[in-house]
Amino acid sequence: MDDREITLMKTATENPVKQALRCGQSIWYDGLVSQKEFEAMIHEDGIRGATTNPTIFEKSLLTGEYDGELSGLLGARSAGEIYRTLAVKAVQDVADLFSSVYQETKGGDGFVSIEVSPLLAYDTDATVQEARELWRLVGRKNVMIKVPATREGIPAVRRLIVDGINVNITLIFSVERYREVMQAYLRGLEERTHSGQPASGIASVASFFVSRVDTVVDKLLEEKIATAGEAARKKELQTLLGKAAIANSKVAYDAFEQTFLSPRFTELKSQNAQFQRPLWASTGVKNPRYSDVLYVEALMGPYTVDTIPPATLEAFRNHGVARSRLKNGMREAHETLAKLEAIGIDLEKVTQELEKAGIQSFSDSYTKIIDVIQARKHE
Repeated sequence: MDDREITLMKTATENPVKQALRCGQSIWYDGLVSQKEFEAMIHEDGIRGATTNPTIFEKSLLTGEYDGELSGLLGARSAGEIYRTLAVKAVQDVADLFSSVYQETKGGDGFVSIEVSPLLAYDTDATVQEARELWRLVGRKNVMIKVPATREGIPAVRRLIVDGINVNITLIFSVERYREVMQAYLRGLEERTHSGQPASGIASVASFFVSRVDTVVDKLLEEKIATAGEAARKKELQTLLGKAAIANSKVAYDAFEQTFLSPRFTELKSQNAQFQRPLWASTGVKNPRYSDVLYVEALMGPYTVDTIPPATLEAFRNHGVARSRLKNGMREAHETLAKLEAIGIDLEKVTQELEKAGIQSFSDSYTKIIDVIQARKHE
């Protein structure tokens, strides 16, 4: 048996999640599970990292996962301090599990993300202060501090990159805002190198949200379809259903290539700077009419990360097909966005509303966490 036959046999026996690595994509787990489960995913699925957010911690807290730790923390400290202690410890534990991946990939993967308080999303200075504190408290090279991509968050990203802090910029919905995120990363690296500090050893991802775009745009399309008089017009509108999110993401990837294949980044790369990889977030399918692995399959490609929620990961492991499709149909993606604009769907307005809703959702989860802890303190 020759080497090619051995490689083909190995590929055939690997599950689709692990095969994603052959397409240049790293799969990260969107959530928290036990140490044993994480170890199995690292070994069997090739999972390369994990992400957390206030909603994930809210679910864990409400299901009683932290009852033991919580009982030992109740006392003079505030509810906010107690939550931070719980979150930091959880992220430290997971980061330690992924430390071997971090070492094997020479700092390219193996990251775990922890988010600054969403209540600070519109305050640049407070975001920077909390991000620095979380970085200090977690104390792991393979942690990323999540900062929301609000207008106030963009300058915070630049300042944190100058500090040499790994950053996961989250809640990106529009291509234009994504361009601002990439520019903040580049400016941060440039300021760092101009002051004599190294560009190497700093990792960053830009979390571009997917499925929620289709949720909103499809609703707007359905309204237009319902009032369209001519059958041909209805059919034309129907062809756009379920297309906005993938098109938006592909156009974002086009912007990524333009930015990181430019002479500007080439100079930074010569100083061992890393790509700021696009990370596809919210890749669980919300509409039951669509394939449950639609976004994972469509957005698989080189230099990307996909943070996959539990149900979607299981679906992709079970019947997904790992194939590099991301760069296919790029012209059609641009045309789709142009068609949406032509029929009166303002994608910029849609994405602005999604950003606000995302901040509000995480803020609500954070507030619920504080309320639960506060209630426990008074039991």
